[in-house]
Amino acid sequence: MLEDGDGSREGRIPLSRQRVLDHAVAVADAGGLASLTMRSLAKELGVRPMALYHYFANKDEILDGIVDQVFSEIELPSPGGDWREEITRRAASARSVLRRHSWAIALMESRSTPGPANLRQHEAVLATLRGAGLSLEMTGHAYALLDAFVYGFAIQEAALPFDTNTTPEVVAAIAARFSGGDYPYMQEYATERAMKPGYDFGDEFEFGLGVILDALERLAGPMRASLPRGAEA
Repeated sequence: MLEDGDGSREGRIPLSRQRVLDHAVAVADAGGLASLTMRSLAKELGVRPMALYHYFANKDEILDGIVDQVFSEIELPSPGGDWREEITRRAASARSVLRRHSWAIALMESRSTPGPANLRQHEAVLATLRGAGLSLEMTGHAYALLDAFVYGFAIQEAALPFDTNTTPEVVAAIAARFSGGDYPYMQEYATERAMKPGYDFGDEFEFGLGVILDALERLAGPMRASLPRGAEA
């Protein structure tokens, strides 16, 4: 039986804003963002669709809420710590979260009314990069570059037709499609790298992030040196 109002029928878990968001995330995780509608969410919760409007004016507000919920799962960097370690930890956490919620990748920077977790995330990253000695302009460049890499890698991982640590047998079956001599470099890469024991596409994340952080460290050095003593804090 479907519930009306706040869903507080005896024996049922009362409906709440947080419960709606938790189930909205679950629906999107299971079927992608396209599967999330007011009707599908109401069905998941066991209520009538109109009950949702007691907590949210429209679907857009729900999208704002679930995006903020995803941001809340990402570890915040500590501006007082070693900036490189903090950014590395935050990037690894973001990648892990987006692997659980791949539908969120396209929405992360799209909301015109960001929630508190979103704002805390951006504030902490900006503070950490500024604490590294980067100028305001270079901080903007660095943040955009880091997010482009993390989100882009998450998109690529989500789109792969196999797991990042797929067995050599699966890779070999794919490689057989270009073994006729027309794609020698692809064949070389498959047989000499991707099919070797221990290969994991996910390892490319650490390498790519390291390249970016190395470059930022080189850029930050001269900027820090030009600051008055104590101005780095």
